[in-house]
Formats: sequence, structure tokens, C-alpha cells
Amino acid sequence: MSILAEIIDGFSKLRVMVIGDLMVDAYTWGKVTRISPEAPVPVVNVVKRESRLGGAGNVVLNVASLGAKPIVFSVIGDDATGQSLISILSEAGLSVDGIIQEVGRPTTVKERVIAGSQQLIRVDSETEKAISSASEASLVAAVKAAISQVDVIIFEDYDKGVLSEGLIQEVMGLARVAGIPTVVDPKKKNFFAYQGATLFKPNLHELRDGLGLDASDLSALALPATVKKFKESQRFEGLFVTLSERGVYMDFRSEQVAIPAHIRQIADVSGAGDTVISIAACALAAGASPAQIAELANLGGGLVCESLGVVPIDVNLLKREAASLLS
Repeated sequence: MSILAEIIDGFSKLRVMVIGDLMVDAYTWGKVTRISPEAPVPVVNVVKRESRLGGAGNVVLNVASLGAKPIVFSVIGDDATGQSLISILSEAGLSVDGIIQEVGRPTTVKERVIAGSQQLIRVDSETEKAISSASEASLVAAVKAAISQVDVIIFEDYDKGVLSEGLIQEVMGLARVAGIPTVVDPKKKNFFAYQGATLFKPNLHELRDGLGLDASDLSALALPATVKKFKESQRFEGLFVTLSERGVYMDFRSEQVAIPAHIRQIADVSGAGDTVISIAACALAAGASPAQIAELANLGGGLVCESLGVVPIDVNLLKREAASLLS
């Protein structure tokens, strides 16, 4: 068995805390045979509808697919979509103990209409308003009660109001005291709120927007210096940047790793970042080296791009591909 496969097998021993914005990914599949007489748009005859976990929920599914035990903490609405989300979690055998329903808050839904293999439109129903102070206090209390039971914490930030600077810093402080590594999938609003994180994982677009950079700062030649400067200013142990078709770049502790993307038949990039953060967090908690973390995460992110829609990683496929790297 390869060392990468051994690392993946070790994921089954892990308990992973996921904190962030839960949402529902809703899909409507259909066929298009004509254009509407009302407007120049296709008419979709519905074949199937499905609701899946989205946002931080897709990270939870990826963690579970990798063999680890996820524990999710979030605030959602007390609406019908929120109840549906809780049902999806329960039916998947996942704990809902860390889910708080806030009265009057809408649960985020991203609705996609797909004809054949083509996504025609996405309709989002959501709020970016911060959760109430009472909900935040309840969430912190729930995290505090469970933190001693986990091996790594993932902050999954979609700028939908669950993660505030105060909550982030309080949980980060608890993690430092407990000696638990923290892994961050950031968005712009809280980009500078994660000082001292173990591993900070933006994509190239998020890094550019968060730091207000231009293309020259993120070229292949300039990227290492840009990453090092930001890493040191925020006191991260590691900064891991996903570069789309350019692969990934990691500066972790005293090691720098650049890995090109694997050639893939890309069907849909949706959810690839969720897979990358899930694998990186589990590999980190399992004691993998920076190069091994980057290799596995890069591999998994590419694999899920071969499937249409947001889907979790297939751990057996990941193991086979990891073994083939060393063959």
C-alpha cells in the first residue's frame, strides 16, 4: 500500500468539526425541446428534482465520504427549507445537535436548473445578515462543549452571516488552548479575522480580492513571495492556494510545494473547493507532510470536477488515483 493510501485509511480515526454556513443545493433536471413564446428563453420540462446539502454541508459530506466523523455547527432558519436541511442531515446519518434554528431567518437555497449536461440558470434565496447575538452565544457554547472531542476544526465561510469576527476569534482561542489545528476556507468579509490559523486555504480569486492584488502579484513568479508575506503577516502556519488549471501552491511551516493540476475531463467545478478543504484538513490531522497534504487535496479537487453538480469525493477512487501516482 502506498503512503498516500495509508494516510487516507487513517482518516477513519478522525473527528472533524465543521463550523460555517449551511445551505441547500436544489437541482431541477429537465429537457429542453422549444423556446418559450413569452420570452426568448428555453422551456424546461422537468424530469427530476433533488435537494442536497450545500455550503458547509458539502464539506460535511466530503469529510464523511473520506471516512472521518464530521460534527457540524451552524445557524439556519426556522423555515421549511431549514427543516428540509435537518432531514437531509438526519437521513445521511449525520448529527444535527450543533444546528441552531433562528426564528425569522431564511435558510440559504441555491437552485440550479439543468438541461442535459448544461446548467441554464441558478437562483439564490439567502441573507447575508449576521446571526443574532443569542444565536451566536448558543453556537459558541455548543462548540465549546464539543471541542475536546475533535481532531481538527474547519471554518467554512460563505459570507452568509454565521461566522463573525468575534465568533471566529473566540473559537480560534479555544482551539489554541486545546491544541487543535484550524483550517480555513475563507471569503472576503472575514478574510483578516483568522490570524494564527494552522492552514488558510483561499483560491486565487479569493486571495486577489482579499488582498486587493492585481494579476502581476499572482503570476507564477510572484506568487511565492506574495504568499509568504501574507502568511507571515497573519501568523498562519500554512497558506494553501488553489490555482484552478495551474494546480496548487502551499507554503507550510518551512516547506513550499507547487503541484500542477492533473489533466481532467472537466464537467463542473462546483464544490471542488469543499473537497480540497476536507482532504487538506483530514490529511493535516492525520499527520501528513505539507507535500502529501497538497498532493492529496489537489488530486481530490480534480476528481470531483469530472462529475456534474456538487458531489462529495469517492474515497476509493481517491485511493486508486493516489496509488497510481506512485506506480
